[in-house]
Amino acid sequence: MDKPLTWRLGRFSRQLNLATLGRLGGALGITLLVVWGSLAVGKVLSSPQAVLAILFTEQDPSLSFIVEQLRLPRIALAGLVGAALALSGLILQSIIRNPLASPDLLGITSGASAAAVLYLSFFAASLGQTWLPVAAMLGAGLATLAIYLLAWKQGASPLRLVLIGVGVSAMLAATTTFVLVFSSLTTALSAYVWLTGSVYGASWSEPRALALWLLAIVGLLVLLARHVRVQQLDDPLAQGVGVRVQALRGALLAVSVALAGAAVAWGGAIAFVGLIAPHIAKRLVAPGFAGEAVMAALVGANLVMLADVLGRTLFLPLDLPAGIFVAVLGTPYFLYLLIKQRP
Repeated sequence: MDKPLTWRLGRFSRQLNLATLGRLGGALGITLLVVWGSLAVGKVLSSPQAVLAILFTEQDPSLSFIVEQLRLPRIALAGLVGAALALSGLILQSIIRNPLASPDLLGITSGASAAAVLYLSFFAASLGQTWLPVAAMLGAGLATLAIYLLAWKQGASPLRLVLIGVGVSAMLAATTTFVLVFSSLTTALSAYVWLTGSVYGASWSEPRALALWLLAIVGLLVLLARHVRVQQLDDPLAQGVGVRVQALRGALLAVSVALAGAAVAWGGAIAFVGLIAPHIAKRLVAPGFAGEAVMAALVGANLVMLADVLGRTLFLPLDLPAGIFVAVLGTPYFLYLLIKQRP
């Protein structure tokens, strides 16, 4: 099973690890089971057989509305958000060469959060909620640009990116708190739900918009993927084999920011997914960015989907944000990684 299979198509060739393919198939099967189970549970319970009947025959109009218009778009949005955050975290850990790197620790999520809270406090009343995703993505991009420029000194080294990212993240978190203190109670409550991370009330327009955005970003990532492993070497060694390290690092960082910004824009500031999912993926598949990326996306999707199911079923009739349950799972794992990395 560990022997690679070589696939050739003209001038294109690719080695496929059979063990990795088998595990990816298993992870995809688990993902489908999670989706299937999530559609069956909630305030209105239905059997798995009834869910299949609704999806393919639409026999019961009332239950069909609950499954197809209320639960399915919410599950789809949760899966896309989790996959995007996981891919963003995997890219960051690869280019920074730090296993603790993630969008929420390096300031990307904080930039999106600060911009979103500013928008909710000062512009949402006149412009509505439509432009909130744009504000969040713009905030993520500006925060990362500031980190990159501040870290630049004859190149942006991974260590400087981490240190300055943590500092900028703390400053943006303080800015967010400052704005919330002077906001109205209604704005503060909606902002806190968004900051925790929630896919509550999702309609089909949201996962469709996010899916189109992610397709464009992943297309660019596919073009860069073959260079990621070389970029993980020391800068002089990577340059010695012909890699333009700073240009590649900047391009991968832009892809990571776009993924995290889009996920935060539609799903809120869900923490720890970008940290946990890449580590789990690396334990499940053989070394190689393509396999790790697909597995990380599946793991991240499952984490957020399961967290959302727990949030809407454990404390009925309350519907809690998914970010709470991701944090419950992520905090112990983060502490474990800190202890493991201690010299």
